[in-house]
Amino acid sequence: MNIGQAAQASGVSAKMIRYYESIGLIHAAGRTDAGYRQYGENDVHTLQFIRRARDLGFSLERIQTLLGLWRDRSRQSAEVKKLAGVYIAELDEQIQKMLLIRQQLEHLAQACHGDQRPDCPILDRLSDDTHKACH
Repeated sequence: MNIGQAAQASGVSAKMIRYYESIGLIHAAGRTDAGYRQYGENDVHTLQFIRRARDLGFSLERIQTLLGLWRDRSRQSAEVKKLAGVYIAELDEQIQKMLLIRQQLEHLAQACHGDQRPDCPILDRLSDDTHKACH
């Protein structure tokens, strides 16, 4: 199948397929005599794997590792679980940071009168080098 068909079958755009190929995330596609890329079912399956991993937020570097583990039939599932556990811990940390940011912004928004006056605690906090406006 050509790149357009592979894109449609995998849910990955043709542009991203070319990019993944250029960075070595997927193997270079075979070419027709006219130079067009040709993809098989295994290629589409790999692209679907990548799309699902991206949907879960995995970085390209981690996807490369996951692909290696997926292809290695002698690997232990503990390796995959460990990688997922590290990522989960990072997500938990990011969630905590986002909750703190949300809490601070909510506090500032509540302190803002939102009226015709020019004074604004949100802008004051952003311009305050000592960070006293929020605390």
